Amino acid sequence: MGASDSKLVFKQGIFRLSEQKDIRADDPYWTGFWELPESAEDVFSLFSPADIRRTRDSNLENLETLILAVTSRLCILRNHPSFPDPELAPERDALNCIRVLTRLLPFIYEADYLDAWEDKFFWGARRKRSRRGQLVRSEVIFDEADPEQTPTEGEPEFEKAKPLAEELIDTLVDLLFFSDFTLPKAPAGKNKVTYTIWQSGVGCNTPVSSTKEFENNRTEILRLLLALASKSMYMSANVLPVKGVRAITYITTCPDKQVVLSVLCSMLNTTLKYNPASWRVPYDHVVFKDPKQILVTYCLQLLLVLILYPIPEPGNGPPPKNYFRHFLGRLHRPQDFQFLVDGMTRILNQPLQATSSYLPGSHKSLTWAPEMIMLFWEALQCNKRFRSFIIDTDRAHDFVVLVLFYAIDQRNDPTKQGLIRMCIFVLQTLSVEPNFGKSLNKTFERQESLPASIRIPNFHGTYADYLITSIFTLLTTSKGKLDAIYPALLAIINNIAAYIENLGRATSSKLLQLFASMSSPSFLFANEGNHILLQSLLEALNAIVEHQYHKNPNLAFAIIRSKKRFQALRDFTLESGQEEIERQNQLRKEQGGDAGAGRRADSIDSLRSPISSRVPTLSNVPEEDSAFAIGDDEESEDEAARGSATPRSPVQLQSGTNSRSASISSSVDDAVPLQLRGMSEKARGKMPVGQPSFSRQNSTTSLNSVSTPTPGPNEFFTPSAAWIESWLPELPLHTILTLISQLAPRVPTPGSPSDATAALTAIRQTEVRGIEPSPIRVHLFEWSPLSLGWYESLLWSFIFAGEMLVSKGTAGVWNGTSIRLFKVQETAAQTPSLLAPRGAVDAVGSNLVQRIGSLNIRGGTTQAGQRGSSNGGNNGPATVRDV
Repeated sequence: MGASDSKLVFKQGIFRLSEQKDIRADDPYWTGFWELPESAEDVFSLFSPADIRRTRDSNLENLETLILAVTSRLCILRNHPSFPDPELAPERDALNCIRVLTRLLPFIYEADYLDAWEDKFFWGARRKRSRRGQLVRSEVIFDEADPEQTPTEGEPEFEKAKPLAEELIDTLVDLLFFSDFTLPKAPAGKNKVTYTIWQSGVGCNTPVSSTKEFENNRTEILRLLLALASKSMYMSANVLPVKGVRAITYITTCPDKQVVLSVLCSMLNTTLKYNPASWRVPYDHVVFKDPKQILVTYCLQLLLVLILYPIPEPGNGPPPKNYFRHFLGRLHRPQDFQFLVDGMTRILNQPLQATSSYLPGSHKSLTWAPEMIMLFWEALQCNKRFRSFIIDTDRAHDFVVLVLFYAIDQRNDPTKQGLIRMCIFVLQTLSVEPNFGKSLNKTFERQESLPASIRIPNFHGTYADYLITSIFTLLTTSKGKLDAIYPALLAIINNIAAYIENLGRATSSKLLQLFASMSSPSFLFANEGNHILLQSLLEALNAIVEHQYHKNPNLAFAIIRSKKRFQALRDFTLESGQEEIERQNQLRKEQGGDAGAGRRADSIDSLRSPISSRVPTLSNVPEEDSAFAIGDDEESEDEAARGSATPRSPVQLQSGTNSRSASISSSVDDAVPLQLRGMSEKARGKMPVGQPSFSRQNSTTSLNSVSTPTPGPNEFFTPSAAWIESWLPELPLHTILTLISQLAPRVPTPGSPSDATAALTAIRQTEVRGIEPSPIRVHLFEWSPLSLGWYESLLWSFIFAGEMLVSKGTAGVWNGTSIRLFKVQETAAQTPSLLAPRGAVDAVGSNLVQRIGSLNIRGGTTQAGQRGSSNGGNNGPATVRDV
């Protein structure tokens, strides 16, 4: 039969699936689903969404039989002694079974009304025929008198079997490590399934030979495993972390250490060994599809799905352990960390290299840099030794620059906001480590070699200067798109403030510009929560002054020069604020709306109320000297964190647990009054009697953790004298006003460069009294169901967008299905070009764009995920709208 004939017969069989009722399970018709297709494209193009939905909605029994038939055939092939023999147990049959299942599953997941059926069909108890049952069934065919066929007395006809989904997942995992299918042929007599790590790297020093066929087979299996896990896409973001996905739970709770480590290390090493910068013909990636890159994409995506998955609480005890996350946290060898860092930076550096190429677009542009940043973030969260390694070896500096590149370069792209926010949370995660803050005092050399988008003109300073200046850029030039993470940006400055030395003059000036903007009446009156951002900035300035006063004369000088603003804030009233706004409005009118004072006052007026975005919890744990094998610890980091209840030293407020808990966080901390968050000890003592107190052990001290509803543009807020009185007395102004009162009389007013030099000399020689160092505070990220929902939606939107690119928008796994976790919008088709012959996916994210800032706000009851739709993706590239 020719290829065109087989396609015609296959399509006719698909029509029969929806038209004929109750086709018998033993009908030879079912064999066509694994014998007829010639490729994955045949299955995806001929088995249209309309065909699948028609069968699902009108002939569910046939769909059941089809799934059972292809699953059974796949399991039989895996157990066949000759597989993959072209005649007896062909590899093509197994691949077609995998393709059919990959095609069907998303259309089952999208149907809400099938939830109960799906749970029973895939996860319900099953029975299968025992040897006796199989022989009894064969008596119709064989001679009953044949003693060879006589069943054993007392043996039951049926025996218990694993749920269908579990059997399928076990089979797929075995096939990932199957002789002559995904691994080199095993010697005669050896087990055909050997859990050998595919690539050298973590856990493996000897590379395993491979072929394109083996890699293509791995790709097909990984894609089906992703499809099984993609039930996540068909839940709303507020339901997913609580309900979970049974397929992912089953995989991540696998107790077999060898299986977990082989899968984990194979995907990790395959991802990190990939080198997109190998010498090739320029622009070859425009013409040719790279199968290796597709394999790496699926490896990285499935790895992230498994590592970051929060196993739901069972309700009667601690949740089961996520072994993939656990073993990633057990890595400890410096050479493994070096391998991770080298692989991550190689991928993340690629856009920087591509932009500096003499032939623009000649280098392959990888689509999974966001996933690589996510992998880096996960490694930071769950492996304290990895955190210590990158900080102690100064590799953290490289990641700071790389992460800032992705954040700043894309800050005004509305489709990239999820990526940008994740970058900021990565920086906040790093910033809670004291050694990271200290390491930033190193001079930043060769800054001029950076891409133009992140290069600072005439820069001469430290990494702390560079980081703060970059944060200033994000705050003041993002046009309000990043208002949800302004608290996180300020938290980064807060976390490093106590360790900063020799802050430059320009950087000090920018911090005071932020203060001028945030203390302006127009900003404070714009929203009832904006004063919390001002409080955060004041605490950062206090920390620098209290802990590093003598090493930061430039900042002290900038504070003295802004003394009138601090004094005005101390005496701030409703009337004075309204008068200042009127004065600024009049000034704009007189100068054509371009007054310098007005610009400064409004430079970040687009900020809204503080948003509560919780950041991963880290501990300041030193590097351990003793070496141990992966997983040899009897107690995991999560267990150790749960078992430790020793209060932290008051010098360093709590940093929380070592890794993100897999369980859903409680709402205890959400009940902490807004005014107590991140407040100085002195200010906290002024709280009225009867106000609830809070436990340092339970508090995240997060600026962005609020317990009041957080509006968007606050159209209904009217400032009042009572409202001002509720927060103004609690602003931590004591330190700065004390500094001003003692330094101002001794510091000459600058009129020339020599006056500035004299002022700095006077500051260095003056001993300021009455300022006591406050305990160093850290601003953490605590995961909540809402923040986990955002994080999962971000990952799955990356996966969806990546699949659209792999499939060129025509036959993606999830194309044409009704996704709820994020919103998919069809965009107009682009004109084909050399560099984009069939269009491109613009970005990733989720439909939480208006809600990312409310990651842990109590009382947030609006739906986090809306049902998105895609009609097939053939009219133009899909844009996954962002977080």
